Amino acid sequence: MEKPRRQGLLSIMQSTLAAAFGVQSNRKREQDFTEGRADHFIIAGIIFTAVFVLALLLIVNLVIP
Repeated sequence: MEKPRRQGLLSIMQSTLAAAFGVQSNRKREQDFTEGRADHFIIAGIIFTAVFVLALLLIVNLVIP
């Protein structure tokens, strides 16, 4: 019996970014569902959201003194 492939950190990051911008391909989405784990994507999504919000706050604080 063949062991299922696991997705690496780079692949999870790419999928998270693509999902955030809505540009995920159907092939990659199917790969995520078959090879990925939900908890990895949830954690990556939370981290991405936190970094995105912090980056926006930093930009706003730099522009508006």
